[in-house]
Amino acid sequence: MTPLPEWAKRARGQWRWVGKKRPKFAVEPGPGQESVWDYPRPPRLAPDSRHVVVRSGEVVIADTHDAIRVLETASPPTFYIPPEDVHGGLLRDAPGGSRCEWKGTATYKSVELPSGLLKQVAWTYEYPFPPFVDITGYYAFYPDAVECYVDGERVQPQPGQFYGGWVTSDVVGPFKGESETGGW
Repeated sequence: MTPLPEWAKRARGQWRWVGKKRPKFAVEPGPGQESVWDYPRPPRLAPDSRHVVVRSGEVVIADTHDAIRVLETASPPTFYIPPEDVHGGLLRDAPGGSRCEWKGTATYKSVELPSGLLKQVAWTYEYPFPPFVDITGYYAFYPDAVECYVDGERVQPQPGQFYGGWVTSDVVGPFKGESETGGW
């Protein structure tokens, strides 16, 4: 196994909140809700059989009952969709990438539609760090760039310009990405 890169070790050490105790400012979850403050750090994977659909207008980009959620302290879940449930013919490699201290290096994808190219609306981990190998090649989508649904509910995007969490009525925050939350 390849040793963990120094950048990942440094980033892993910066977090104040690790899901061991819900802070006083966290919203108390109601019946059927989860608090993102009860999610762990490092994150964990959670299979999810709800109906997940990603679309742009009438074009369905992804449709699955086999998503995997990544649950991390302070962030709404990110849904990863298996490649066989994504309309791969619409995906195009996109420039750039990003790094996650837990999952590794992500590559971006654009979606080509008859109406035009939706730039950098998805990402994937081709070689994720252990224990995230179960999402190898799965796709996650930014809900501020395409329409994302969980069991028919339209997902709201996680606050901030960078994050890809999916806010639904069954999760409560506050969420990382809002003003002054960089160390969450």
